[in-house]
Amino acid sequence: MTDKPQLVLDDPWLEPHQATIERRMRQFSEALEEIGKSSRSLAIHATGHKYVGIHFHPATKTWTVREWAPAARSVSLIGDFNNWNREAHPLASSGTGVWTLELPGDALAHGQKVKLHIHGADGSRRDRIPACIRRAVQDPTTHDYSGQIWNAPVPYVWKNEFDPAVITTPLIYESHVGMAGEEPRLHTYREFADSVLPRVSRLGYNTVQLMAVQEHPYYGSFGYHVSSFFAPCSRFGTPEDLKYLIDTAHGLGIAVLLDVVHSHAVKNMAEGLNNFDGSGHQYFHDGPLGDHPGWDSKCFDYGRPEVRQFLLSNIRYWLEEFRFDGFRFDGVTSMLYYSRGMKSFGSYDDYFGGDADESAILYLKLANKLIQDLKPGAISIGEDMSGMPGLCRPIADGGLGFGYRLAMGIPDYWIKLLKHSRDEEWDMGELWGVLANRRHGEATIAYAESHDQALVGDKTLAFWLMDKEMYWHMRKEDAHPVIERGIALHKLIRLVTLVLGGEGWLTFMGNEFGHPEWLDFPRAGNDWSYHYCRRQWSLVDNPELKYDWLAAFDRQLMEFARNTNLLAAPPAQDLYIDNERKIIVAERANLIFVFNFSVENSVFGYPVHVPGLETRELVLDTDQADAGGHGRVDHSFDYPVNGDGQMLVYTPSRSGLVYARKI
Repeated sequence: MTDKPQLVLDDPWLEPHQATIERRMRQFSEALEEIGKSSRSLAIHATGHKYVGIHFHPATKTWTVREWAPAARSVSLIGDFNNWNREAHPLASSGTGVWTLELPGDALAHGQKVKLHIHGADGSRRDRIPACIRRAVQDPTTHDYSGQIWNAPVPYVWKNEFDPAVITTPLIYESHVGMAGEEPRLHTYREFADSVLPRVSRLGYNTVQLMAVQEHPYYGSFGYHVSSFFAPCSRFGTPEDLKYLIDTAHGLGIAVLLDVVHSHAVKNMAEGLNNFDGSGHQYFHDGPLGDHPGWDSKCFDYGRPEVRQFLLSNIRYWLEEFRFDGFRFDGVTSMLYYSRGMKSFGSYDDYFGGDADESAILYLKLANKLIQDLKPGAISIGEDMSGMPGLCRPIADGGLGFGYRLAMGIPDYWIKLLKHSRDEEWDMGELWGVLANRRHGEATIAYAESHDQALVGDKTLAFWLMDKEMYWHMRKEDAHPVIERGIALHKLIRLVTLVLGGEGWLTFMGNEFGHPEWLDFPRAGNDWSYHYCRRQWSLVDNPELKYDWLAAFDRQLMEFARNTNLLAAPPAQDLYIDNERKIIVAERANLIFVFNFSVENSVFGYPVHVPGLETRELVLDTDQADAGGHGRVDHSFDYPVNGDGQMLVYTPSRSGLVYARKI
């Protein structure tokens, strides 16, 4: 019998840091106990948004306006309803930091614009958007943001029930609503629901991850500089439109994740929370610690209980009000360390020393517990590039409670290879090491590329592989060596990453068919153009173009992952690495994989040592003609195992082959 945390038992290298792990566990237990005393439960504690904010009460036909601004000298409500009179409707201080105003039911109306006028502790007088506003809108002429009363006369009626626990291995289609259409303009929640979700379903993905949902003043921030945390982005439609999107996804059997940003916030005072009460340190750290040096944004003070409650309430709000099925937490590395992760991580000391923000660790544990308390089986993904041990282990074991982490090093590795190495120089052992390297017992979402690799200044895999030749040689009858190489490697890279890289999968919309070019938001530097801020679905819809081949292979790949339950199996095992011939042979889920990265060496009768004596058959082939390959392998053959325990195969150059036991 031992009293060591399970995290330490499973990784003896953590023994020098056992005391730190145990202290973090005690902090969590003590915080839960304190929450239980004050609020009875974590779930009830996370209802701050139902108390603070602007709320209509049908039973009494009254409005309440509440705002947490502990250091403010005075607060008043202004808006259309009182001609923006800063003196007419003052809020009263409760003495607890919350300011309150009660109004009759006819004082406010759906659609009216409102703000708070705050006389701050520093003597400032500013018009601010309420912190828990449910909708914020931008004036088309002045471009100023205001809060908007949202009390829809006809509430949205949900049609589809959905249990996220049915998603045992997430196949994620990362998406951005605004750029999800082909026209050079902003697109809407309803357009995404009606036009893009059917594509996602046909491709075989079971999860959509929505970016840029929380309101943000600058479109080009990709939604990562949030101003109003409880307001769905009004650029794309109404809250009811977002509910329609999620409801439609559920009807198709697709889970919907929110790309939630609790790692930082926009520094703008006019739209956001910065210096809200004039103290300089209400939601964010005071001084330099409150400024993110790399993102030009503000960093939350997770050590303040009111800030944790604000963020936890935000989690509950999105789960309940919009029925999201979980979250991808952005910027977790920045949360975990006072250095914001802007350093290298070379030893376990880096995770457990003074740089670690244990208040942020506590918040993330509370958030992950809350998610499972409210919606068991919901998906929780942490974007951490530091490799924090236990990120995806149960809280009771000493972990942080995430279900998955993102394999952030894999896409960086592919880009590095394509930028700096000739194909002939690729090292198979190194490739295996990078793709298969992940913490034991911690589930990982693998991906060859995401939105990060699609942004202007970088390139998608397809564009790194084929570049300008994509403009001229993508018709199927137009043979071209650059395109031929690009298509072959695009498929091979996605297959090997899926097999070796993790327990889930992610792609960014359009990348599955090799969407050309980059993403570039409208900005002054491109004359505010939407030309590169859209998805050209007509390319993949044209059966005469080679994009059709890449999309066909991606459908095959997702079908293969689902039918074999590949990603639920233990990690792939290295059967043989042949660096001279550029071949990797691996086993996972009782399947044999042969990856040939050679530029020109196709090998007949290649001996593959396999476990067991069962005859096998070819079930997936990146070289199939219907997916843009050369069709060099005959699928009618069976592959028996000889007396030496070998299966002899033909492995064409630049191909990936998968063999299953023949039933």
